[in-house]
Amino acid sequence: LYNMGDEPTPSEIDQRRETYFAPYHAALQTEIDRLRGMHENIVLYDCHSIRSVLPRLFEGTLPVFNLGTNDGRSTDPSLQQKVAEILAATGESWVVNGRFKGGWITRSFGQPQNGVHALQMELSNRGYMREPAEKGSPENWPVPYDPSYAAPIRATLKTILETAIEWAGR
Repeated sequence: LYNMGDEPTPSEIDQRRETYFAPYHAALQTEIDRLRGMHENIVLYDCHSIRSVLPRLFEGTLPVFNLGTNDGRSTDPSLQQKVAEILAATGESWVVNGRFKGGWITRSFGQPQNGVHALQMELSNRGYMREPAEKGSPENWPVPYDPSYAAPIRATLKTILETAIEWAGR
């Protein structure tokens, strides 16, 4: 992320936490509280994207869909099962609570006992873009967005979100 010698200092890290991290998470908590005031159950869907192969972080190739629920602690098992069924129907590779079990948001805000159900989805780039097989460089990264190539994963994500909304309103 940083070139050697350009890493942020501890005071710069603290400043970034105060400027970005704390206000973002405070706003997220405010929105969760607002929605919980209106609904018995809400779903917090935290979605990220990552290169499919990152040797410095893990061996091999990530599945296209990586669903994290903090080993089942951040959401109701029935919602996790519904999303897993959607992923299984795609024909793409997928895993639940594999390398990505849920990050800060999933672990901090997912409280199914209090009606807050958090899911993290880590998407491998190759699921929605023509990810270069070789290491990323200024010549090949980022790749142009191709709506037709991304259409299947967009449809899957739409189905997941519609299912989560329906589940929360049950």
